[in-house]
Amino acid sequence: MHLRWTLAVLLLALACTGIQAAPPRTFVEAKKVARALYAAQSVEFYCGCAYSGNRVNLKSCGYVPRKNPQRAASIEWEHIVPAWVIGHQRRCWQHGGRRNCTRHDKTFQRAEADLFNLVPSIGELNADRSNYSYAWLPQRPSQYGACPMVVDFKARKAMPRATVRGMVARTYFYMSDRYALRLSGQERRLFEAWHKQYPVQTWERQRNQQLACVMGWGNPYVGKVDPSRCNSRQ
Repeated sequence: MHLRWTLAVLLLALACTGIQAAPPRTFVEAKKVARALYAAQSVEFYCGCAYSGNRVNLKSCGYVPRKNPQRAASIEWEHIVPAWVIGHQRRCWQHGGRRNCTRHDKTFQRAEADLFNLVPSIGELNADRSNYSYAWLPQRPSQYGACPMVVDFKARKAMPRATVRGMVARTYFYMSDRYALRLSGQERRLFEAWHKQYPVQTWERQRNQQLACVMGWGNPYVGKVDPSRCNSRQ
């Protein structure tokens, strides 16, 4: 199942929830905005499971819990570029970790709440992925039933399903540019390959347009956005 969002869904959510066209100020606020934006087209990121509210329909994508059925049944909000990675490149983390960064570092606050970096995830996968970097892994997916996600706990690496690899790459490039995050040579080569191998899809362009209407800008690696569409009900 592919991720699918439409501009009409976004506009309906904005109208019904009173969301303003301005970036969320905190991670807590960002999660509330994200829940509204994805409510009508609720498809989980890593496996393509359908979900409603915070509850996941695991049968819809053939997901089998690896270890934690209770957490697997819940939706959590995953940072594609982990908050741990963002924070470890900032001085605030050295003086109190994520809590200190959230309270005192405005750049970290904006990055932590950036909707382009936030996706709905099965809770167990959010926990298993942790702050692991993405990589190409040779293992055949088998840890989570029919879900094609792979996590190598020993190597501390994760490989998302093919459908979202291009989006992962373009999100890393966007976050690197916007928040001055360093990418290793290995990461950059991997994401350049994924960017080419998995080009921008229609659902990704729609998502980029939708989020731009809230954030005030788009991800240039996905494509241009049309500000006039944010005021349209069509």
